[in-house]
Amino acid sequence: MTAFRFRLGLALAFVVSLPAAALEQTVQSVSRSDNSLTLSTDKGMVRVRFLNPESVEVFYQPTGLAQLDSFALIGGGFTGTTVLKERTGSLDFSTTELKVRIDKAPLRIRFEKDGKTLLAENGGLQMAGSSRGFNFALQPQEKLMGTGQRVLGMDRRGHKLPLYNKASYGYTTKAEQMYYSLPAVVSSNKYLLLFDNTASGEVDLGKTDANTLSFSAVDGRTAYVVVAGDTYPEILANYTAVTGRQPLPPRWALGNFASRFGYRNDAEVRATAAKFKQTGFPVDALILDLYWFGPDIKGHMGNLAWDKKAFPDPEGLIADLKKDGINTILITEPFILTSSKRWNEAVAAGAIAPGPDGKPKTFDFYFGNTGLVDVFNPKAQDWFWGIYRGLKKQGVAGWWGDLGEPEVHPGDTRHLIGSGDALHNAYGHQWAKMVYENALKDTPDERPFNMMRSGFAGSQRYGMMPWTGDVSREWNGLKPQVELALQMGLLGLAYTHSDLGGFAGGEKFDAEMYIRWLQYGVFQPVYRPHAQDHIPSEPVFHDAAVQDVLRPFVNLRYRLLPYNYTLAYQNSMTGMPLMRPLFFSDESKPALIDNAQTYFWGDAFLVTPVTEPGMSAVPVDVPKGVWFDYWNGTRIIGGKRVDVPVSLKTIPVLVKAGSFVPMAAENMSNTTQYDSAKLQLHYYADASVKSATGVMYDDDGKDPQALASGRFERLDFSAKQRGKSLSITFQRQGDFAGKPKTRAIELVVHNWPAPAKRIQADGKAVADSRYDQAARSLHIPLNWTAERLELSLH
Repeated sequence: MTAFRFRLGLALAFVVSLPAAALEQTVQSVSRSDNSLTLSTDKGMVRVRFLNPESVEVFYQPTGLAQLDSFALIGGGFTGTTVLKERTGSLDFSTTELKVRIDKAPLRIRFEKDGKTLLAENGGLQMAGSSRGFNFALQPQEKLMGTGQRVLGMDRRGHKLPLYNKASYGYTTKAEQMYYSLPAVVSSNKYLLLFDNTASGEVDLGKTDANTLSFSAVDGRTAYVVVAGDTYPEILANYTAVTGRQPLPPRWALGNFASRFGYRNDAEVRATAAKFKQTGFPVDALILDLYWFGPDIKGHMGNLAWDKKAFPDPEGLIADLKKDGINTILITEPFILTSSKRWNEAVAAGAIAPGPDGKPKTFDFYFGNTGLVDVFNPKAQDWFWGIYRGLKKQGVAGWWGDLGEPEVHPGDTRHLIGSGDALHNAYGHQWAKMVYENALKDTPDERPFNMMRSGFAGSQRYGMMPWTGDVSREWNGLKPQVELALQMGLLGLAYTHSDLGGFAGGEKFDAEMYIRWLQYGVFQPVYRPHAQDHIPSEPVFHDAAVQDVLRPFVNLRYRLLPYNYTLAYQNSMTGMPLMRPLFFSDESKPALIDNAQTYFWGDAFLVTPVTEPGMSAVPVDVPKGVWFDYWNGTRIIGGKRVDVPVSLKTIPVLVKAGSFVPMAAENMSNTTQYDSAKLQLHYYADASVKSATGVMYDDDGKDPQALASGRFERLDFSAKQRGKSLSITFQRQGDFAGKPKTRAIELVVHNWPAPAKRIQADGKAVADSRYDQAARSLHIPLNWTAERLELSLH
């Protein structure tokens, strides 16, 4: 969404920084239970609990202080070996990878790995009235990433930032507070620190005291989690192991979305779908913004039922779209206006969060006078989900949850389990949980689609696909998008994406800016142009010149489906984001952390969006090794900054030597036409790469239990090159309903100097290969049926 406006909230949560004092404690006794240590102190208890060999939770429980359960952590715990060593005045509690050192009087905790201090408390739990938090010592030269959606640069040390999810309408190149804050940092010293608290708060990353990192909140849980690892991907894997991993999305979610604010009636929707077909642009989903439940922006939120004047036959419309391979997604919001058709129903069901007087709390915001669904209350969830269930029966394929910060959230709201202030940052998380778990329960054979604007640490486990909100429709809106996606991906939210083309404002269509944003979108997790509709967001409504530039890019998005779907698989298995920061390439160089322009799309691609008008070349910091310009095959030696030439038809996209890139063999109108039995497999050969490996993941595209139940196929590729000889091994394992018995593969070997003299597959000569002299590529047709295939060429 949302409308032409600046967002004004009733309670914007101004956090008062109080001079907190350490709650000095002395350990009086110690008890141990497998992976957990309980310290009884003169002020209460402290639990130190290993969650895995490199992740540990510290939970302070002062006597008489009410505590919420963790929203961030999943159930279960570490069942491996821990060792406790007691000394006079101190304890060491450790796994083979991480040691917790505890001083008893006063209580102080620090964390060590490989004999070096990772992190140390600076005073333990801090208390001042109802405010509570923690201080930690920072080391010189330490860089700090994280804290969620902000536009500040990758290293956020030196800032003091609110921890309060809040809309940031029309933001550009600086934003300290946005839709999705996260109370967590990732340090260049190789640890991740999560303040497991959902309340209104703040994080001070060395602004007040250059040597101190502090978290504080007005209420909530007094716990934190430390995660270590030898590499950043290991840290992320350990973190997502304890906060949950993103489930595989439905395969169609990696396609193109038709979306705007908004389609106003049945005829407009049908005309849009027809325009995609007419202009030859593939599309997999169409999103209906708030006009599906009312004719105007204001006054109708909470109806959550079709406006039958505009949409007289929604079931027929949805069915007709589905016949063309287009899935219908509806926007929903958790606000029920007192003027809506469901207000009395919601009140009667006990669905509206009460105020201090126990009555349904109402307040004014942009859309009207409203109440807020109490998603923490099972009765409210049952009522709310009942509406979703009815819409699902009509054929709706996915959900778009908007305004879930919540956009306005009075602090004195009395949710079932706590106040608005205490639970604010968990609201979107709980809403996402409700939608995801109920969707799976009602339709266990389908993967839910769950796009939401706001959440908490761990929301990825509910299939959340966040977007970066109502960005300004201008070049300065495009510039921060890589930073935003990378920062969120470092904390598990790997499907963070932007409204392609920009959302807010823009009085005149800027074709070049629009093209550059949609070109970048091919290499971001969700391809979804969306904007206020005075300028069309969809490429199909622009002129032929714009369409002719963008059509090959949208087709490329679809051709990359096997590669992109494999990135989704890797993310679900390990937490590895689809968009990966440049510093993953050389962790010995902290300066790379500051690069927020260039990123990896998976292992193979290096991408740099064009964010300035009129560019003929873009400077790219190319990592060490050999790279190829994707568009023309130019060989580039990395380890330096390179000016990569561009035209309006290209952005800097480089492919790493030794990469395998599986692609669909043909263009398609939508993912229903995807056929993994027909593939192109691109291998980027280079004499500098003696051996290389690659992988492709395949399943039916919709089974929620594909990974857990082993209903998938994994295709592995390995290459060995010696001079002018190249051998490639193809290995397939696994099974699922619909798995191709045979795959017709066109193997494309790039950077090959001449036609091959001899090509053999399993010892038999391969005919019909061809050599493209201009592209220096060798094209080899293969039929792959057996579990293993050996190919050699000389």
